[in-house]
Amino acid sequence: MQIRNAISPKEGASLNSQELRDNFLIEKVCAPGEINLVYSHYDRVIVGGVSPIDSPLKLPTYGILRSNYFLERRELGAINVGGAGRIKVGDEVYDLPYMSCLYVGKGHENVVFESVDAQNPAHFYLLSSPAHQNYPTRRLLKEEASPVEMGAPETANKRTIYKYIYLEGIRSCQLVMGLTVLASGSVWNTMPPHVHDRRMEAYFYFNVADNQRVLHLMGEPQETRHLWVANHQAIISPPWSIHAGSGTASYSFIWGMAGENQEYTDMDPQPVEVLR
Repeated sequence: MQIRNAISPKEGASLNSQELRDNFLIEKVCAPGEINLVYSHYDRVIVGGVSPIDSPLKLPTYGILRSNYFLERRELGAINVGGAGRIKVGDEVYDLPYMSCLYVGKGHENVVFESVDAQNPAHFYLLSSPAHQNYPTRRLLKEEASPVEMGAPETANKRTIYKYIYLEGIRSCQLVMGLTVLASGSVWNTMPPHVHDRRMEAYFYFNVADNQRVLHLMGEPQETRHLWVANHQAIISPPWSIHAGSGTASYSFIWGMAGENQEYTDMDPQPVEVLR
């Protein structure tokens, strides 16, 4: 597990492109037959992915957690962005088709990930945060996630938002998690942008064609920076940073948060005219 330290706004404004990538971009999330995780000191969130191929992969514990098992003091959200998969939690098995979500509460010792077809493997994107109590493990399919249409073709940001883990959906201690699918011809996400000092956020981009990229915008509104992001890469977004982007073609992304509260609408809007 990699460890990423917290960076202040002043430090962030002084970083060059490679230093920005080293601190905020997670380049390897979904690799065949691997578990790849990053421990961020922003709200102690863990970001990463599991990509089982021929054999199941069990979620291990790590030295930095000082725990007997991964979810001893944590909760976990997983969204499948690949072929059909399964997650076994204890003795229960949950089928996870494409773009479906599973929440696993704290206290579950054995969590195992599996692909149904090795030729079309599952890719599970994971987000985990500390938890103070156990909430029930629950699966939610994309069709059950009450999609919300936002944006318009005129502003190139027509998109559908699927909310999975939040106050009116799957309950959790801290986690908020869902995904956004941009319509064909639209490229902007989360514009105009916002910040929320009470929560960090992570973005995971998928459905990005091999020859396309997403220009992810970050930094303070008056001191913005950018990162070019490829398919199946993730961004750690500090509480002080905007998090928005524009693609060279349409794409999808998973958003997830943890911190002070779980109010999806708790944000501080930053009008376009204040951006620098």
